[in-house]
Amino acid sequence: MSYQFSKESEVRFQKLVPQFPNKRSLILPCLFLLQKDQGFVDKDGMEYIANRIGAPVSLAHVHGVATFYTMYNKKPVGKYHIQICANISCYLAGSDVVTETACKKLGIRPGETKEDKSFTVEEVQCLGACGFGPVAQINESYYEHLDAEKIEQIIDQLAKQG
Repeated sequence: MSYQFSKESEVRFQKLVPQFPNKRSLILPCLFLLQKDQGFVDKDGMEYIANRIGAPVSLAHVHGVATFYTMYNKKPVGKYHIQICANISCYLAGSDVVTETACKKLGIRPGETKEDKSFTVEEVQCLGACGFGPVAQINESYYEHLDAEKIEQIIDQLAKQG
């Protein structure tokens, strides 16, 4: 096991422990700390979390939680992680065109990351903004009422930021 929390995450972990008397409740915030530290959630990190939380939390339990929720990246993603809702409301509003446009502009397919690690595009299920579709979440920001032109503009703006 090679992962351990960064100093900042360790401080946050120490503050979280007394707030969650049920140790299982620590799994979600600990997975967020892991993802914040390294950008994704892997087996070493899950094992570290299980050991840090302790019994009754096992690696299998942490793995089950991490793989159930789509908000945890199971592999490294680009600097800009574009998650486009493909659920029925967004799909009917044109999310397939938004995904196709983003992928074409970046030269990748859904689920792929550009070679320079700048962008990842993924289709996800329900970002919880069904009345505002098509919707994308890019890192921690939401973009609503998207179309081909808007997603191209957003990608251009992000690319300029580096």
